[in-house]
Amino acid sequence: MFGQRPRARQTIGSILALAGLLLMIASFVWMQRIPGRQRPVKPQIAQPQPTPKPFVVVVLDPGHGGQDSGAICGGVLEKDLTLDVARRIERLLEADGIATVMTRVGDSYVSLADRAALANRVRDSILISIHFNEDNRPVSTGVETYYAAHQITGGSFAASWLPFLWRALSESPNFESQSLAAFIQGALVARTRALDRGTKAKQFFVISNVTCPAVLVEGGFLTNKEDISKLASEDYREEIAAAVSDGILRYRDAVKQRQSTIAVTNAEQH
Repeated sequence: MFGQRPRARQTIGSILALAGLLLMIASFVWMQRIPGRQRPVKPQIAQPQPTPKPFVVVVLDPGHGGQDSGAICGGVLEKDLTLDVARRIERLLEADGIATVMTRVGDSYVSLADRAALANRVRDSILISIHFNEDNRPVSTGVETYYAAHQITGGSFAASWLPFLWRALSESPNFESQSLAAFIQGALVARTRALDRGTKAKQFFVISNVTCPAVLVEGGFLTNKEDISKLASEDYREEIAAAVSDGILRYRDAVKQRQSTIAVTNAEQH
């Protein structure tokens, strides 16, 4: 009997200690929920993004293909227009000595994941995805260029499938993709004189799941009579291709200029 008392006291002490620990945890959680008592959040300092190397390859992504026709209007298939314009861009860029890679070269189906994976395998590249719009309102018209507000970084591909983790992909919007979109959109409006719908951020899969600068171009509305009439013309599609090519070249020049400025600044500091 007497030999059991120390063991009983030890057990009671352990229980009391555990109860005290649980009480402390509960109190801490309760205090965090009281307005004005939250732990101070340490401000995050935005880290400047490194200046990229001038790209060597342009990955051209003609939207849709195969059984995925995209938008359809009066017998005109989006997949046919995207491939036609992408081929024209390819020809113009190669004439300027810029290498290109196509995510599809014919009327074949390529999944969005495969398109993104191809772009991620090509080093020192940018991605241009070509599309054409549709809308329930036949008055909708114009051109617009999209960039992803947040793109994946190396090793974060799995997170990119979950919308609530998008902000974890990148702390700030991809400046390079925004810049590329602005140059292409400006050239599109200047050459085609179409309504300027601007540049917009949207998490389209193919441009948010790549690590390189990437944009998605909407070259007009197939549901608009004037737009579809223009797109039926080879000359107009050539203008779209020339505009995209111009925008790419201007972006390349801007990157080179920034690199030169940084190089001069670093030389002066040393």
